[in-house]
Amino acid sequence: MNRQTDRRRFLQTTAALGAGFWVSGLGRAAESNSPNEKLNIGIIGATGRGGANMGGVSSENIAALCDVDSKKLASAAAKHPKAKTYDDWRKLVDQKDLDAVVVSTTDHTHAPASVWAMNRGLSVYCEKPLAHCVYEARVVQEKYLANKDKLATQMGTQIHATDNYRRVVELVQGGAIGTVREAHVWCSRVGPTPARPTDEPPCPPELNWDLWLGPAPYRPYHPSYPRGCTTWEQHWDWGNGCLGDMGSHLIDLPFWALGLRDPLNVVADGDPRSDESYPNWLTACWEHPAIGNRGPITLKWYDGIKRPPSPPGHDLNKWGIGVLFIGDKGQLLADYGKRILLPEDQYKDFKPPEQTIPPSLGHYQEWIHGVKTGAPTLCNFDYSGKLIEANLLAAVAFRVNQKLDWDAKNLKARNCPEADRFLRREYRQGWVLDG
Repeated sequence: MNRQTDRRRFLQTTAALGAGFWVSGLGRAAESNSPNEKLNIGIIGATGRGGANMGGVSSENIAALCDVDSKKLASAAAKHPKAKTYDDWRKLVDQKDLDAVVVSTTDHTHAPASVWAMNRGLSVYCEKPLAHCVYEARVVQEKYLANKDKLATQMGTQIHATDNYRRVVELVQGGAIGTVREAHVWCSRVGPTPARPTDEPPCPPELNWDLWLGPAPYRPYHPSYPRGCTTWEQHWDWGNGCLGDMGSHLIDLPFWALGLRDPLNVVADGDPRSDESYPNWLTACWEHPAIGNRGPITLKWYDGIKRPPSPPGHDLNKWGIGVLFIGDKGQLLADYGKRILLPEDQYKDFKPPEQTIPPSLGHYQEWIHGVKTGAPTLCNFDYSGKLIEANLLAAVAFRVNQKLDWDAKNLKARNCPEADRFLRREYRQGWVLDG
Protein backbone atom coordinates (compact mmCIF):
# COMPACT_ATOMS: atom_id res chain seq x y z
CA MET A 1 0.00 0.00 0.00
CA ASN A 2 1.50 3.37 -0.99
CA ARG A 3 1.41 6.45 1.22
CA GLN A 4 -1.45 8.11 -0.70
CA THR A 5 -3.66 5.01 -0.45
CA ASP A 6 -2.99 4.75 3.29
CA ARG A 7 -3.73 8.45 3.76
CA ARG A 8 -6.93 8.16 1.71
CA ARG A 9 -8.20 5.31 3.89
CA PHE A 10 -7.44 7.38 6.98
CA LEU A 11 -9.48 10.28 5.59
CA GLN A 12 -12.36 7.98 4.72
CA THR A 13 -12.30 6.45 8.18
CA THR A 14 -12.25 9.80 10.01
CA ALA A 15 -15.01 11.14 7.78
CA ALA A 16 -17.06 8.05 8.59
CA LEU A 17 -16.47 8.41 12.33
CA GLY A 18 -17.50 12.06 12.17
CA ALA A 19 -20.71 11.11 10.38
CA GLY A 20 -21.36 7.85 12.18
CA PHE A 21 -21.37 5.75 9.01
CA TRP A 22 -19.58 5.14 5.72
CA VAL A 23 -20.46 3.10 2.65
CA SER A 24 -17.45 2.92 0.31
CA GLY A 25 -17.96 4.81 -2.93
CA LEU A 26 -21.67 5.41 -2.32
CA GLY A 27 -23.83 8.17 -0.93
CA ARG A 28 -22.75 11.38 0.75
CA ALA A 29 -21.28 10.83 4.19
CA ALA A 30 -21.43 13.93 6.34
CA GLU A 31 -18.05 15.27 7.40
CA SER A 32 -17.01 16.49 10.80
CA ASN A 33 -14.87 19.57 11.28
CA SER A 34 -11.92 17.73 12.76
CA PRO A 35 -8.60 19.23 11.57
CA ASN A 36 -7.39 15.68 10.95
CA GLU A 37 -9.82 15.43 8.06
CA LYS A 38 -8.32 18.32 6.12
CA LEU A 39 -6.63 17.45 2.84
CA ASN A 40 -3.10 18.51 2.00
CA ILE A 41 -3.49 20.17 -1.39
CA GLY A 42 -0.86 21.33 -3.87
CA ILE A 43 -1.72 24.32 -6.05
CA ILE A 44 -0.22 24.30 -9.57
CA GLY A 45 -0.72 27.81 -10.93
CA ALA A 46 -1.22 30.06 -7.93
CA THR A 47 -2.69 33.35 -9.19
CA GLY A 48 -5.30 34.52 -11.67
CA ARG A 49 -7.60 31.58 -12.35
CA GLY A 50 -5.34 29.55 -10.06
CA GLY A 51 -5.95 32.02 -7.25
CA ALA A 52 -9.71 31.66 -7.67
CA ASN A 53 -9.45 27.87 -7.62
CA MET A 54 -7.20 28.03 -4.57
CA GLY A 55 -9.91 30.08 -2.86
CA GLY A 56 -12.41 27.37 -3.74
CA VAL A 57 -10.42 24.75 -1.81
CA SER A 58 -9.19 27.03 0.98
CA SER A 59 -11.16 25.05 3.57
CA GLU A 60 -8.31 22.50 3.30
CA ASN A 61 -4.58 22.76 4.00
CA ILE A 62 -2.68 24.46 1.18
CA ALA A 63 0.54 22.47 1.52
CA ALA A 64 2.35 23.33 -1.72
CA LEU A 65 2.38 26.15 -4.24
CA CYS A 66 3.78 26.26 -7.76
CA ASP A 67 4.02 29.09 -10.25
CA VAL A 68 6.48 29.88 -13.03
CA ASP A 69 6.39 33.58 -12.04
CA SER A 70 8.40 34.14 -8.84
CA LYS A 71 6.54 37.36 -7.98
CA LYS A 72 3.16 35.68 -8.25
CA LEU A 73 4.46 32.72 -6.30
CA ALA A 74 5.69 35.00 -3.52
CA SER A 75 2.30 36.71 -3.38
CA ALA A 76 0.52 33.38 -2.94
CA ALA A 77 3.10 32.17 -0.43
CA ALA A 78 2.51 35.24 1.73
CA LYS A 79 -1.06 34.00 2.22
CA HIS A 80 0.06 30.42 2.90
CA PRO A 81 3.45 30.71 4.59
CA LYS A 82 3.57 27.03 5.61
CA ALA A 83 3.26 25.79 2.05
CA LYS A 84 6.35 24.57 0.20
CA THR A 85 7.03 26.47 -3.01
CA TYR A 86 8.09 25.34 -6.50
CA ASP A 87 8.45 26.77 -9.97
CA ASP A 88 8.20 23.33 -11.62
CA TRP A 89 5.05 21.26 -11.06
CA ARG A 90 7.02 18.07 -11.81
CA LYS A 91 8.74 18.57 -8.47
CA LEU A 92 5.58 19.53 -6.59
CA VAL A 93 3.77 16.26 -7.40
CA ASP A 94 6.57 14.35 -5.66
CA GLN A 95 5.95 16.09 -2.32
CA LYS A 96 5.23 13.16 -0.01
CA ASP A 97 2.51 14.61 2.21
CA LEU A 98 0.09 15.65 -0.55
CA ASP A 99 -3.38 14.16 -1.00
CA ALA A 100 -4.48 16.12 -4.06
CA VAL A 101 -3.56 18.88 -6.50
CA VAL A 102 -5.39 21.70 -8.25
CA VAL A 103 -4.12 22.36 -11.78
CA SER A 104 -4.71 25.90 -13.08
CA THR A 105 -1.94 26.38 -15.62
CA THR A 106 -2.15 27.23 -19.31
CA ASP A 107 -4.13 24.71 -21.34
CA HIS A 108 -1.10 23.01 -22.85
CA THR A 109 0.13 21.76 -19.47
CA HIS A 110 -3.23 20.64 -17.99
CA ALA A 111 -2.98 17.04 -19.18
CA PRO A 112 0.64 16.24 -18.26
CA ALA A 113 0.29 17.81 -14.80
CA SER A 114 -2.91 15.84 -14.19
CA VAL A 115 -1.47 12.55 -15.43
CA TRP A 116 1.74 12.89 -13.42
CA ALA A 117 -0.33 13.62 -10.32
CA MET A 118 -2.63 10.63 -10.81
CA ASN A 119 0.42 8.42 -11.34
CA ARG A 120 1.44 9.35 -7.80
CA GLY A 121 -1.95 8.50 -6.33
CA LEU A 122 -3.05 12.12 -6.05
CA SER A 123 -6.62 13.25 -6.64
CA VAL A 124 -6.89 16.07 -9.19
CA TYR A 125 -9.04 19.12 -9.80
CA CYS A 126 -8.09 20.49 -13.22
CA GLU A 127 -9.23 23.75 -14.75
CA LYS A 128 -10.95 23.37 -18.11
CA PRO A 129 -10.18 22.29 -20.74
CA LEU A 130 -8.76 19.03 -19.48
CA ALA A 131 -6.34 18.69 -22.39
CA HIS A 132 -4.78 20.44 -25.35
CA CYS A 133 -5.19 17.66 -27.92
CA VAL A 134 -7.45 14.65 -28.47
CA TYR A 135 -4.82 12.09 -27.51
CA GLU A 136 -4.12 13.84 -24.20
CA ALA A 137 -7.84 13.86 -23.37
CA ARG A 138 -8.00 10.10 -23.95
CA VAL A 139 -4.91 9.41 -21.81
CA VAL A 140 -6.27 11.52 -18.94
CA GLN A 141 -9.60 9.69 -19.16
CA GLU A 142 -8.01 6.23 -19.22
CA LYS A 143 -5.60 7.08 -16.40
CA TYR A 144 -8.52 8.11 -14.22
CA LEU A 145 -10.57 5.02 -15.09
CA ALA A 146 -7.64 2.79 -14.11
CA ASN A 147 -7.48 4.51 -10.71
CA LYS A 148 -11.05 5.64 -10.05
CA ASP A 149 -11.35 3.56 -6.88
CA LYS A 150 -8.27 5.26 -5.44
CA LEU A 151 -8.71 8.94 -6.27
CA ALA A 152 -11.25 11.62 -7.16
CA THR A 153 -11.15 13.94 -10.17
CA GLN A 154 -13.07 17.00 -11.30
CA MET A 155 -12.73 19.32 -14.29
CA GLY A 156 -13.36 22.98 -13.54
CA THR A 157 -16.73 23.45 -15.23
CA GLN A 158 -18.27 25.25 -12.27
CA ILE A 159 -21.59 25.89 -14.05
CA HIS A 160 -22.24 22.13 -13.97
CA ALA A 161 -23.00 22.52 -10.27
CA THR A 162 -25.66 25.21 -10.70
CA ASP A 163 -29.40 24.76 -10.30
CA ASN A 164 -30.27 25.99 -13.79
CA TYR A 165 -28.18 23.39 -15.61
CA ARG A 166 -29.72 20.64 -13.50
CA ARG A 167 -33.25 21.74 -14.23
CA VAL A 168 -32.51 21.93 -17.98
CA VAL A 169 -31.16 18.38 -17.91
CA GLU A 170 -34.31 17.21 -16.14
CA LEU A 171 -36.55 18.93 -18.70
CA VAL A 172 -34.72 17.37 -21.63
CA GLN A 173 -34.47 13.91 -20.11
CA GLY A 174 -38.06 14.08 -18.84
CA GLY A 175 -39.39 14.60 -22.36
CA ALA A 176 -40.68 18.16 -21.90
CA ILE A 177 -39.93 18.98 -25.55
CA GLY A 178 -40.23 15.44 -26.86
CA THR A 179 -37.40 13.56 -28.50
CA VAL A 180 -34.38 15.80 -29.05
CA ARG A 181 -32.27 15.10 -32.10
CA GLU A 182 -30.67 18.52 -32.57
CA ALA A 183 -28.92 21.02 -30.30
CA HIS A 184 -27.19 24.33 -31.03
CA VAL A 185 -24.55 25.97 -28.83
CA TRP A 186 -23.00 29.41 -29.26
CA CYS A 187 -20.64 31.93 -27.69
CA SER A 188 -20.21 35.48 -28.94
CA ARG A 189 -16.59 35.80 -27.87
CA VAL A 190 -14.55 37.18 -30.76
CA GLY A 191 -10.87 36.44 -30.31
CA PRO A 192 -8.10 38.13 -32.26
CA THR A 193 -6.22 36.05 -34.81
CA PRO A 194 -2.71 37.06 -33.80
CA ALA A 195 0.34 36.84 -35.99
CA ARG A 196 3.59 35.70 -34.42
CA PRO A 197 5.55 38.74 -33.15
CA THR A 198 8.82 39.45 -34.92
CA ASP A 199 10.54 41.36 -32.10
CA GLU A 200 12.22 39.55 -29.19
CA PRO A 201 12.18 41.70 -26.04
CA PRO A 202 13.92 40.31 -22.95
CA CYS A 203 11.97 38.04 -20.65
CA PRO A 204 11.35 39.57 -17.21
CA PRO A 205 13.61 37.96 -14.58
CA GLU A 206 10.69 36.75 -12.46
CA LEU A 207 9.27 34.57 -15.27
CA ASN A 208 10.71 31.14 -16.04
CA TRP A 209 9.84 31.16 -19.73
CA ASP A 210 11.12 27.63 -20.36
CA LEU A 211 8.74 26.23 -17.74
CA TRP A 212 5.88 28.39 -19.03
CA LEU A 213 6.37 26.78 -22.45
CA GLY A 214 6.57 23.31 -20.93
CA PRO A 215 5.92 20.66 -23.60
CA ALA A 216 5.02 23.21 -26.29
CA PRO A 217 7.40 24.00 -29.16
CA TYR A 218 10.06 26.53 -28.27
CA ARG A 219 9.60 30.12 -29.32
CA PRO A 220 11.16 33.30 -27.92
CA TYR A 221 9.36 35.12 -25.13
CA HIS A 222 7.05 37.99 -26.02
CA PRO A 223 4.99 40.00 -23.51
CA SER A 224 1.81 39.50 -25.55
CA TYR A 225 1.82 35.75 -24.90
CA PRO A 226 1.28 35.30 -21.13
CA ARG A 227 -1.01 38.34 -20.89
CA GLY A 228 -4.17 36.29 -20.25
CA CYS A 229 -6.07 33.24 -21.44
CA THR A 230 -7.96 35.09 -24.18
CA THR A 231 -4.57 35.95 -25.66
CA TRP A 232 -2.46 32.81 -25.37
CA GLU A 233 -5.34 30.41 -26.04
CA GLN A 234 -5.66 31.92 -29.53
CA HIS A 235 -2.30 30.33 -30.45
CA TRP A 236 -2.59 26.67 -31.48
CA ASP A 237 0.63 25.90 -29.58
CA TRP A 238 -1.08 26.66 -26.27
CA GLY A 239 -4.84 26.55 -26.73
CA ASN A 240 -7.85 25.94 -28.94
CA GLY A 241 -9.53 29.33 -28.85
CA CYS A 242 -13.15 29.88 -27.90
CA LEU A 243 -14.14 26.28 -28.67
CA GLY A 244 -11.45 24.86 -26.39
CA ASP A 245 -12.26 27.33 -23.63
CA MET A 246 -15.97 28.20 -23.58
CA GLY A 247 -16.99 24.97 -25.28
CA SER A 248 -16.05 23.25 -22.03
CA HIS A 249 -18.83 25.15 -20.24
CA LEU A 250 -21.49 25.42 -22.92
CA ILE A 251 -21.26 22.09 -24.74
CA ASP A 252 -21.27 20.52 -21.28
CA LEU A 253 -25.04 21.09 -21.08
CA PRO A 254 -26.13 19.10 -24.19
CA PHE A 255 -23.44 16.51 -23.49
CA TRP A 256 -24.96 15.93 -20.06
CA ALA A 257 -28.63 16.26 -20.99
CA LEU A 258 -28.38 14.02 -24.07
CA GLY A 259 -25.91 11.48 -22.68
CA LEU A 260 -23.39 12.06 -25.47
CA ARG A 261 -20.04 10.29 -25.74
CA ASP A 262 -18.12 9.61 -28.97
CA PRO A 263 -19.27 11.32 -32.19
CA LEU A 264 -19.53 9.48 -35.49
CA ASN A 265 -18.09 12.39 -37.46
CA VAL A 266 -17.35 16.09 -37.25
CA VAL A 267 -16.83 18.95 -39.67
CA ALA A 268 -15.82 22.57 -38.95
CA ASP A 269 -15.40 25.86 -40.77
CA GLY A 270 -13.98 29.25 -39.82
CA ASP A 271 -12.13 32.33 -40.98
CA PRO A 272 -9.25 32.91 -41.37
CA ARG A 273 -7.56 29.51 -41.53
CA SER A 274 -4.06 29.79 -40.06
CA ASP A 275 -1.36 27.41 -38.89
CA GLU A 276 -0.57 29.92 -36.16
CA SER A 277 -3.83 30.74 -34.45
CA TYR A 278 -7.55 30.24 -33.94
CA PRO A 279 -9.89 32.04 -36.38
CA ASN A 280 -12.07 35.07 -35.73
CA TRP A 281 -15.09 32.74 -35.87
CA LEU A 282 -15.58 28.98 -36.03
CA THR A 283 -18.56 26.69 -36.56
CA ALA A 284 -18.63 22.94 -36.00
CA CYS A 285 -21.09 20.09 -36.43
CA TRP A 286 -20.87 16.69 -34.74
CA GLU A 287 -23.12 13.73 -35.52
CA HIS A 288 -23.64 11.44 -32.53
CA PRO A 289 -25.02 7.91 -32.76
CA ALA A 290 -28.50 6.78 -31.78
CA ILE A 291 -28.94 5.64 -28.17
CA GLY A 292 -31.73 3.19 -27.35
CA ASN A 293 -34.91 4.20 -29.18
CA ARG A 294 -33.61 7.69 -29.88
CA GLY A 295 -32.27 8.51 -33.32
CA PRO A 296 -28.90 10.13 -34.11
CA ILE A 297 -28.21 13.59 -32.66
CA THR A 298 -26.73 16.58 -34.45
CA LEU A 299 -24.82 19.02 -32.25
CA LYS A 300 -23.70 22.37 -33.67
CA TRP A 301 -21.31 25.02 -32.32
CA TYR A 302 -21.03 28.71 -33.31
CA ASP A 303 -18.65 31.37 -32.00
CA GLY A 304 -17.64 34.93 -32.86
CA ILE A 305 -20.25 36.51 -35.14
CA LYS A 306 -22.03 33.23 -35.97
CA ARG A 307 -25.42 32.17 -34.55
CA PRO A 308 -27.98 29.46 -35.16
CA PRO A 309 -31.35 30.46 -36.63
CA SER A 310 -33.41 32.31 -34.02
CA PRO A 311 -36.69 30.76 -32.85
CA PRO A 312 -39.80 32.96 -33.28
CA GLY A 313 -39.86 35.81 -30.78
CA HIS A 314 -36.28 35.38 -29.58
CA ASP A 315 -33.33 37.11 -31.25
CA LEU A 316 -30.30 34.98 -30.46
CA ASN A 317 -28.04 37.91 -31.35
CA LYS A 318 -29.12 39.31 -27.97
CA TRP A 319 -27.90 36.16 -26.23
CA GLY A 320 -24.14 36.30 -25.83
CA ILE A 321 -24.06 32.60 -24.95
CA GLY A 322 -26.68 29.91 -25.12
CA VAL A 323 -27.93 26.44 -25.90
CA LEU A 324 -31.02 25.65 -27.99
CA PHE A 325 -32.47 22.13 -27.80
CA ILE A 326 -34.87 21.24 -30.61
CA GLY A 327 -37.35 18.47 -29.86
CA ASP A 328 -40.22 17.04 -31.85
CA LYS A 329 -42.73 18.68 -29.46
CA GLY A 330 -41.02 21.97 -28.65
CA GLN A 331 -37.77 23.78 -28.00
CA LEU A 332 -35.75 24.70 -24.93
CA LEU A 333 -33.56 27.82 -24.86
CA ALA A 334 -31.08 28.21 -22.00
CA ASP A 335 -27.92 29.90 -20.79
CA TYR A 336 -26.12 29.80 -17.44
CA GLY A 337 -28.96 31.37 -15.48
CA LYS A 338 -32.25 31.04 -17.36
CA ARG A 339 -34.33 28.56 -19.35
CA ILE A 340 -37.34 29.10 -21.63
CA LEU A 341 -39.65 26.47 -23.09
CA LEU A 342 -40.84 27.36 -26.60
CA PRO A 343 -43.30 28.22 -27.97
CA GLU A 344 -44.16 29.97 -24.73
CA ASP A 345 -47.95 29.85 -25.27
CA GLN A 346 -47.76 26.08 -25.54
CA TYR A 347 -45.99 25.81 -22.18
CA LYS A 348 -47.83 28.49 -20.16
CA ASP A 349 -49.49 25.86 -17.93
CA PHE A 350 -46.59 23.40 -18.02
CA LYS A 351 -45.59 21.75 -14.75
CA PRO A 352 -41.90 20.82 -14.64
CA PRO A 353 -40.94 17.25 -13.76
CA GLU A 354 -39.95 16.25 -10.26
CA GLN A 355 -36.37 17.10 -9.45
CA THR A 356 -34.21 14.02 -9.86
CA ILE A 357 -30.76 15.61 -9.73
CA PRO A 358 -29.97 16.66 -6.14
CA PRO A 359 -28.43 20.03 -5.34
CA SER A 360 -24.64 20.13 -5.57
CA LEU A 361 -22.47 20.54 -2.50
CA GLY A 362 -20.68 23.10 -4.65
CA HIS A 363 -18.28 22.32 -7.49
CA TYR A 364 -15.17 22.41 -5.30
CA GLN A 365 -16.82 20.84 -2.29
CA GLU A 366 -18.13 17.99 -4.42
CA TRP A 367 -14.53 17.19 -5.37
CA ILE A 368 -13.21 17.59 -1.83
CA HIS A 369 -15.96 15.31 -0.55
CA GLY A 370 -15.08 12.78 -3.23
CA VAL A 371 -11.41 12.80 -2.26
CA LYS A 372 -12.28 12.18 1.37
CA THR A 373 -15.02 9.61 0.98
CA GLY A 374 -14.92 8.05 -2.49
CA ALA A 375 -18.28 9.60 -3.41
CA PRO A 376 -18.69 10.25 -7.16
CA THR A 377 -18.05 13.61 -8.80
CA LEU A 378 -20.17 14.62 -11.78
CA CYS A 379 -17.35 16.21 -13.81
CA ASN A 380 -14.88 13.40 -13.26
CA PHE A 381 -12.24 12.78 -15.91
CA ASP A 382 -14.28 10.05 -17.62
CA TYR A 383 -17.20 12.37 -18.35
CA SER A 384 -15.11 15.49 -18.92
CA GLY A 385 -12.48 13.57 -20.88
CA LYS A 386 -15.10 12.57 -23.45
CA LEU A 387 -16.46 16.11 -23.61
CA ILE A 388 -13.06 17.66 -24.22
CA GLU A 389 -12.03 14.90 -26.64
CA ALA A 390 -15.06 15.68 -28.84
CA ASN A 391 -14.53 19.45 -28.63
CA LEU A 392 -10.87 19.22 -29.63
CA LEU A 393 -11.71 16.83 -32.45
CA ALA A 394 -13.66 19.68 -34.07
CA ALA A 395 -10.56 21.88 -33.89
CA VAL A 396 -8.69 19.14 -35.77
CA ALA A 397 -11.43 19.00 -38.42
CA PHE A 398 -11.08 22.75 -38.87
CA ARG A 399 -7.30 22.62 -39.17
CA VAL A 400 -7.32 19.87 -41.82
CA ASN A 401 -10.37 21.44 -43.54
CA GLN A 402 -12.12 18.09 -43.89
CA LYS A 403 -15.06 16.22 -42.41
CA LEU A 404 -13.61 13.51 -40.17
CA ASP A 405 -15.07 10.01 -40.09
CA TRP A 406 -14.20 9.17 -36.50
CA ASP A 407 -12.95 5.83 -35.19
CA ALA A 408 -13.14 6.51 -31.45
CA LYS A 409 -11.83 3.10 -30.39
CA ASN A 410 -8.57 3.53 -32.30
CA LEU A 411 -8.42 7.34 -32.01
CA LYS A 412 -8.16 7.72 -35.79
CA ALA A 413 -9.90 9.66 -38.54
CA ARG A 414 -10.59 6.83 -40.99
CA ASN A 415 -10.61 9.10 -44.02
CA CYS A 416 -7.88 11.59 -43.12
CA PRO A 417 -4.35 10.46 -42.17
CA GLU A 418 -3.34 14.13 -42.12
CA ALA A 419 -5.35 14.53 -38.91
CA ASP A 420 -2.87 12.38 -36.98
CA ARG A 421 -0.42 15.23 -36.43
CA PHE A 422 -3.13 17.33 -34.78
CA LEU A 423 -4.73 14.51 -32.79
CA ARG A 424 -1.48 13.94 -30.93
CA ARG A 425 1.07 16.70 -30.56
CA GLU A 426 4.80 16.19 -30.28
CA TYR A 427 6.28 17.18 -26.93
CA ARG A 428 9.40 19.29 -26.62
CA GLN A 429 12.51 17.42 -25.54
CA GLY A 430 12.60 16.81 -21.79
CA TRP A 431 8.81 16.66 -21.41
CA VAL A 432 6.52 13.60 -21.34
CA LEU A 433 2.79 13.17 -20.86
CA ASP A 434 2.81 9.99 -18.77
CA GLY A 435 5.59 10.62 -16.28
